[in-house]
Amino acid sequence: MEVRILYFEDCPNVGLAEQRVREVSDGDPEIRVVSQRVADPGEAEAAGLHGSPTILIDGVDPFVEPGTETSWACRVFVSADGVQGAPSTEQLREAMGL
Repeated sequence: MEVRILYFEDCPNVGLAEQRVREVSDGDPEIRVVSQRVADPGEAEAAGLHGSPTILIDGVDPFVEPGTETSWACRVFVSADGVQGAPSTEQLREAMGL
């Protein structure tokens, strides 16, 4: 499985997203974690950025509503703990099938 974290420079939430993804993957050799900086809105559209950070699991954003267009903006996620800059570890585990 590949977990790709798309972000743009100066995103205040990318650190939290990376921390949570790495916590959930916990060194599992079957999970490859990649951070990918997106340079501009055109690249964001090509990469599938739905706001920074976007977490793609095997190329799919499990946290986006169908039909949502790409976005060059900061992104927030709603969990049981409220609005945060990254999905909760529980949401990540569920999305990754762990």
